[in-house]
Amino acid sequence: MKKLERSFYERATLEVAKDLLGKYMVHEAHDGRTVGKIVEVEAYVGSIDAACHAYKNKYTNRTKIMFGKGGHAYVYLIYGMHYCMNIVTNQESYPEAVLIRALEPIEGLEIMKKRRKAEAILNLCSGPGKLCQAMGITKLQNEMDLCGESMFLLHGERIMPEDIVTTPRINIDYAKEARDYPWRFIIKDNPFVSKGK
Repeated sequence: MKKLERSFYERATLEVAKDLLGKYMVHEAHDGRTVGKIVEVEAYVGSIDAACHAYKNKYTNRTKIMFGKGGHAYVYLIYGMHYCMNIVTNQESYPEAVLIRALEPIEGLEIMKKRRKAEAILNLCSGPGKLCQAMGITKLQNEMDLCGESMFLLHGERIMPEDIVTTPRINIDYAKEARDYPWRFIIKDNPFVSKGK
């Protein structure tokens, strides 16, 4: 399978979000290689999206990576304990990203189980915090180039439009009208998606 090139990420964020479904995320870590198929994502568009860290183009030390080139990792901590993995999208100066919400484990399952201290395969990557733990993703991967050799995406499987389900995003009730934007995309009937709405 071929690695995704920069041009894949440097497009309109809602398009990239849907096209990420079925792609394989690979992390070559010190304790081994893990691979997961992307089955659930959420799009965030900084200029108009009250749920986005860069809402109204807010530039901070944390959000600066979102203003850079598409195809980089934006990793942050929530609730002081869980990491979330996002992929920066669109062109420079457009602070946009796609949150990876769930993966279907493909390779390195024993490594994932050890990292997660869990046995149930369905539970290994069914949420943004879980998948980061299973894939060995921490703040060390923040700003990493996904066109590099350590963490990257492969073309994987093509998901047809009729097999993509669109819903509002999860756990963003604070975001006013943005909480209703239909910017969450999942692979229809996939058992590995997170337990959300």
